[in-house]
Amino acid sequence: MSDSPARHLALQGASNFRDLGGYPTADGRVTRWRHLFRSNHLGQLTTADIEIVRALGVRSAFDFRGVEERAAGVCMMNDITVHSLPIEPTVVAALRAELAQGTLTAPVALDIMRESYRNYVRHNTHSFRTLFGHLLEDRAPLVIHCTAGKDRTGFASALILHALGVPDHVIAEDYLLTNRHYKRDLSSASDLPADVLNAIGSVEASYLAAAFEAVGSEYGDLDTYLRDGLKLGAAERTALRDRYLQA
Repeated sequence: MSDSPARHLALQGASNFRDLGGYPTADGRVTRWRHLFRSNHLGQLTTADIEIVRALGVRSAFDFRGVEERAAGVCMMNDITVHSLPIEPTVVAALRAELAQGTLTAPVALDIMRESYRNYVRHNTHSFRTLFGHLLEDRAPLVIHCTAGKDRTGFASALILHALGVPDHVIAEDYLLTNRHYKRDLSSASDLPADVLNAIGSVEASYLAAAFEAVGSEYGDLDTYLRDGLKLGAAERTALRDRYLQA
């Protein structure tokens, strides 16, 4: 619809700040605009960016970055309550280990990316469970982010949209929007080859698919993961939909 709000907000200091509103669900409703945002980190917001985010009414941020990442880019907005849900990054260290052994190639980098997504399910489900606990407390408008806003945030956003009943193909489209909007900052990994940087500086469908493969392996199916892993029973899913969907 032409009168819908902008999905991507063109901030100077955060290139991947997007609204999860306006997506259709299986029951004929739509995700609410200006309630749920996803972004890369908020440590480089300009004064003008801060005014834009403040005008959106964002009150809470859910930050999946690890300890060192958070220290390197502290949120620029004192009026946002930041909740740390740490998932320590593993990809660059794994890539450098392969580089040291002389075995690093782009296909190896893709495999490392996919394995990191599987580990979100195997080892970090508690962080996503905590996120949903906060979402059920209705703290919107809110923003979910990590460093690039594409991997940890991408999986979290996919889980949210699944829980709200958004179809798989729409979830995939939202996930891949990162490749249009994210401006890479790979200075900390500049020792890696260009084709490897391309693999870790973008998203592809196989990454998200790997996470959902792990859901299948560990829990059987997505509904069981939502129920047993994320503690979203029927009542919780109804409550989420009441908060974040409109007719």
